[in-house]
Amino acid sequence: MKLPALLRLAPSAVPRFSQAEWIFSIKAFAAAMLAVFLANWAGQPRPFWAMMTAYIVAHPLAGAVRSKAVYRFVGTLVGSTAAVLLVPRFANAPELLSLALALWVGTCLCLSLRDRTPRAYAFMLAGYTAALIGFPSVDTPLNVFDSGVARVEEIGLGILSATLVHSLVLPNGLAATVLGLLDRTLGDTRAWLMDLTTRRDGGADRRRVAGDITQLRVLSTHIPFDTSHLRWTADAVHDMQDRVAALTPQLSAVEDRLQALEKAENGIAPDVAALLANVATWIQLPPVQAQAQWPALQAGVEALSFPDRSDWRHLLRVALAERLDQLLRGWLQCVHLRADIDQGLSGAPMPSRPRPELTGPRLHIDLGMAMLSGAAALVAILVCCTFWILTGWPMGSVAAMMAAIFCCFFAGMDDPVPAINGFLKWTILSMPVSAVYVLVLLPLVQDIWTLILVCAPVFLIAGCYVARPATMGAALPFVLGVAGTLAMHDTSQADLTAFLNSMLGQLGGVFVAARVTRLMRSVGADWSARRIQRATWRELDELARQPRSVARGQAYLLRMLDRISLLAPRVAQAGGSVRGVPTDDALRDLRIGADLVTLQGQRDQWPSLALKPLLNGLADWLSQRIAGVFEPPPDALLTHIDDALRRLVVVCPTDAPWPESARASLSALLGLRRNLFPTATPARLTVEPQCEPPIDFNPLEEAPA
Repeated sequence: MKLPALLRLAPSAVPRFSQAEWIFSIKAFAAAMLAVFLANWAGQPRPFWAMMTAYIVAHPLAGAVRSKAVYRFVGTLVGSTAAVLLVPRFANAPELLSLALALWVGTCLCLSLRDRTPRAYAFMLAGYTAALIGFPSVDTPLNVFDSGVARVEEIGLGILSATLVHSLVLPNGLAATVLGLLDRTLGDTRAWLMDLTTRRDGGADRRRVAGDITQLRVLSTHIPFDTSHLRWTADAVHDMQDRVAALTPQLSAVEDRLQALEKAENGIAPDVAALLANVATWIQLPPVQAQAQWPALQAGVEALSFPDRSDWRHLLRVALAERLDQLLRGWLQCVHLRADIDQGLSGAPMPSRPRPELTGPRLHIDLGMAMLSGAAALVAILVCCTFWILTGWPMGSVAAMMAAIFCCFFAGMDDPVPAINGFLKWTILSMPVSAVYVLVLLPLVQDIWTLILVCAPVFLIAGCYVARPATMGAALPFVLGVAGTLAMHDTSQADLTAFLNSMLGQLGGVFVAARVTRLMRSVGADWSARRIQRATWRELDELARQPRSVARGQAYLLRMLDRISLLAPRVAQAGGSVRGVPTDDALRDLRIGADLVTLQGQRDQWPSLALKPLLNGLADWLSQRIAGVFEPPPDALLTHIDDALRRLVVVCPTDAPWPESARASLSALLGLRRNLFPTATPARLTVEPQCEPPIDFNPLEEAPA
């Protein structure tokens, strides 16, 4: 009688979970129980490994479950094979065995951090699976093959159970999430374009585009594993990611050209305003109508660039027209690709469209930090193994295993120690529950139905908290702490001494991982931000010194966008400013990179521009910034840019449209001038009446500077 009144007085004390959270928890629990049942039926020695695996691969999205299942099984198989090969060879030399397993874990961790997509999971699993199998087999090396096979079978059963349950029972496809993020990215891009046409400031949309593109790229890795028709659109989604990303530097460049033209002409001229109004109307049209009206809009853009005078304002108009033409072409391609994706979702055949050829990684890769993380894992494991060998402690193997696992789990963070400590805290809080299960309840279990009744209260409630983003960081280590303890014990023969020894081994391994990581691996947000910025300048230096193919240049632009998304939260965490990291215009380096790609691509067609001194001077200035010397660009660079502009004006016609390659070169030169010297006065141009088309020049020779 008093309970309802108590609940009414303190409603916040009663957990209230949404339908989606209950569904996820019930599915995860059902998969775990199915995994335990199959493992018991198959006679596996540690069936709770299957249960823990089912919880590890659980995810609200069915496609993510299937991809994690594939990568986990591949990693487990490779790691088990490594343990089977290493343990017998070094069984009589524990020091060498410890070193071999630690090197394997560190190498696999380094490889996983070089791939910032869900595929990295396979490399990580290959690393610490070898530790999970190898270290407990040191005392019985002849049984390592049986242990490896058992782990693969148990984990395979857990993967199979999770895949079946999450794929067949109320599957939650990726379509809503992926398409929602894709439409949001496209909507932010459209809003940015509308801001340009109406001359408004929409900074919030600009800042979110780079992060959305990176998030979409990582999430779309799961698309081929999805349960809906979305998996047939994977190529179109990846293509659209690249094309939307390519719009970002073009949008930023058009915005910059409009600002320069507005300043040079004391406002927006009527013809430019009319063109922008037409663009604002055109980007709201559906794909079919947009395609039909594209020729008329393109003619308006071409008219903007037709030379009626050869002065600074004319050059700004030509550069604006060139970038605006690329931007609108890219937008039209994105609109068509979005319509293709809808067509594929309905089950209709996907139309084939040419895809841009890109070479090189699309995401920022920090090989130095990856190697440092691998080295930290190596040292942490060797510390545990040294203590284990010197003391002869039976549970030293557990400490080495846990050090390997925790050094791998959080290696992608700037400072993994707070996360490791948080995981340790909730693992400790799970120990009483684990003790009750191992020492009291599980020895009484006689069949699967009794096991379900015993496990349901804890795992169903905890599973709902796992499904809630705000509490997942606490609930997941609690669940894995209980499930992991069950997996590492023979629940039919466990006693209090063995349980306490095992828990001390777990806590010791986590403690060593945290301390070694603090000494070797933890870095601040400002340090990471400066390192990411130096990576950008290093690539810009390479773009300036060495000609790059268009495909490699476009891949750089995608990496630059990813770096922008990585820099923003770190700069905010560091207080809003970091020395050596420009925050006033995050897209400036992106525009410089796009201009360098263009100049390197057009360099052979216009040898008379004498671009080599300009590019070498820019590379030298970037090298100084990499070294920590933050001086403004030298005036010699401005001289080289203006000299190249004068040469381009001399060789181009004054009574006809400029060739496309000339417009691209002009736009890139003006872009560099605006990005490096935003306050410089307009260049003085000496225009000659004669014209020599670029084909008359020898592309193998450059005019002297």
